[in-house]
Amino acid sequence: MSKIILDRLQEKFGADVLETSSFRGDDVAVVRPSRWREVAEFVKNDPACQCDYFVDLSAVDRCDPNTDDLDMPDRFEVFFIVHSLKKKHRVRVKARVSGEDPRIDSIASVWSGANWQEREAFDMFGVRFEGHPDLRRILMYEEFEGHPLRKEYPANRAQPLVAYRENTFDKLGPFLRDEGMPLNRSVSVDLERTPENPHALDKNN
Repeated sequence: MSKIILDRLQEKFGADVLETSSFRGDDVAVVRPSRWREVAEFVKNDPACQCDYFVDLSAVDRCDPNTDDLDMPDRFEVFFIVHSLKKKHRVRVKARVSGEDPRIDSIASVWSGANWQEREAFDMFGVRFEGHPDLRRILMYEEFEGHPLRKEYPANRAQPLVAYRENTFDKLGPFLRDEGMPLNRSVSVDLERTPENPHALDKNN
């Protein structure tokens, strides 16, 4: 697999391409976060790259949870993967952002497929994508506190009780009926079943 995308990125962005690697067709570039959106636009529109197909976007928490260094300047590694249908090559572009205030430009206007993926990275890791048209939680409910894929998030943490909204109740109504719970739209449930609360929604179900 040609490393044409990596070569083109280095020609265009110079020292703002911090690292590159290529192994069996897995071409990777680490870029400065300030150039993230420009890089995305370039690999899509450059005639030699033509990465018109969006594959994925996510984040990685690089901190050591056994230390107190949660505000490290490169704690979160955000990445996107794109592919060229015409050129038959792909690239993974990474940028590292601060643990204290993790934010980076949105690329949802470059590839519309990045929209929900950025919302997921925000929901799970707390990375804010500047300029996103609708940055809100996509997996957790709005009252959920914290970001569950951060390494300091306790695995056994309980979340606050919340009342079901209309659409949530409609989806869970059959389950609640089978569990013998009262079918009204103000019902709240705990995360775990206990002897005192045998009809709670178990977090493992």
